[in-house]
Amino acid sequence: MSRIFEALQRSEAGRKGGFADLASAFPPPAAEPEISPARSGDLDQFPALAVSLPRESKVFCLSDKESLGAEKFRFLGVKLRQLQQNQGLKRLLITSTIPEEGKSTISANLAVTLARKPQHRVLLLEGDLRRPTLGRVFGLERQTGLSEWLQGESEAREPIYRLEGVGLWFLPAGAPPENPLELMQSPRLAELLDRLSEWFDWIVIDSPPVLPLADTSVWTKSADGVLLVVREGVTQKRQLQRGLQTLDQTKLLGMVLNSSNNADHKKYYQRYGPGAP
Repeated sequence: MSRIFEALQRSEAGRKGGFADLASAFPPPAAEPEISPARSGDLDQFPALAVSLPRESKVFCLSDKESLGAEKFRFLGVKLRQLQQNQGLKRLLITSTIPEEGKSTISANLAVTLARKPQHRVLLLEGDLRRPTLGRVFGLERQTGLSEWLQGESEAREPIYRLEGVGLWFLPAGAPPENPLELMQSPRLAELLDRLSEWFDWIVIDSPPVLPLADTSVWTKSADGVLLVVREGVTQKRQLQRGLQTLDQTKLLGMVLNSSNNADHKKYYQRYGPGAP
């Protein structure tokens, strides 16, 4: 992936009809809220996991913080924080139209970026119960997760883990269940999300693709906003149109273009990056 081309295209005014200029859509951010000691202590109970990024890892917000991609995620993070202060955004759903468009990579990098603010508590929730991949992205072994918890097979405590050296918390999908859609429609999921919303400032949900599964519709109902990932050279116009039709337009924040080959953008960054003359 070389570039995030478009993000948060729809502002509050845009979702009411038409598009607005990003510069005017996001006023200066308000003062950062303080984190109470009581809430911070609640999160210390969760066990820690050591992150071991594989060589082929694309979480460059950890492995290559000075890259163009990492810079684009920082820009996206700023816009999302401003949007949160204006509209109360907290539960952020990341999805795509079809598999292999890079939504899990986007979710991981975005969660790492949001967690750079030490006063923000960020949870990365693996919502793809059918094909969980986030554990491999961070080099983790499979852990008990959301699937087992919803089935009542795990301990009473939520299966949340602290990722050492990353500054965020992770709720894995767990073992793929036989009936993922039915499981997600359990009242326990809504209760869990309400509780998590009290603990965390951001909940980044890595959702399954919108086509051809219905799982994403369950997550969309619980989300405050949706980012749709498309991939240059993979996503077809017809698929994108169908995907957009299945999403709640009032929650669609914008699109993230993955794997762009725009070389001009890369040269621009090199001219103004570290070590430039």
